[in-house]
Formats: sequence, structure tokens, C-alpha cells
Amino acid sequence: MMLIDIIAGARPNFMKIAPIIEAIKNAKNKGENIDYRLIHTGQHYDRNMSGSFFEELNIPDPDINLGVGSGAQAWQAGKIMTDYEKVLLEKPSDL
Repeated sequence: MMLIDIIAGARPNFMKIAPIIEAIKNAKNKGENIDYRLIHTGQHYDRNMSGSFFEELNIPDPDINLGVGSGAQAWQAGKIMTDYEKVLLEKPSDL
């Protein structure tokens, strides 16, 4: 099975991932051997910041939340990369 990681954390990302998730679900329903893992970086950890986008765009709850939180952009980017590397080492994705 092809496993695709979809990573989102900032508001503009949520609008972009909704059609990707829908396309993967449609392909899976047509018999394609494909699945996805939704990973939230946790940059917007307040339910009002990210939860509302998930509900409004009909995006399922994330499979993984990296819990990065707020901070300087360089620190956030580094934290996302190192935490995501741990995820990949535990269970690699295909894309």
C-alpha cells in the first residue's frame, strides 16, 4: 500500500489539504491501494485556530500532532523537521 504523509500546520495549509484528502479517499474507494496519514505540526495548537478549520473543511482529526506550538520561525521549522524525522523512523511513508 502506498502511504502518503500530508503535513499541515498554518491556516493556508488547511485549505490546500482538503482536496488532496478527498482525492485520496476517492482513489481508495475505486480500489487503489493508497492511504494517507495526516500530520498536524501543532503550530496553531488552539482549538479556535486549527480545530475550526478541520470542521469547516471536513478534514478528519490528525493521525499525529507534532505539538510544535509557537516560537521563532527558525525554531519551529527545526522542531518540525526533527519531530517528523522521528515519525518517519518509526513508520516510513512512501511520499
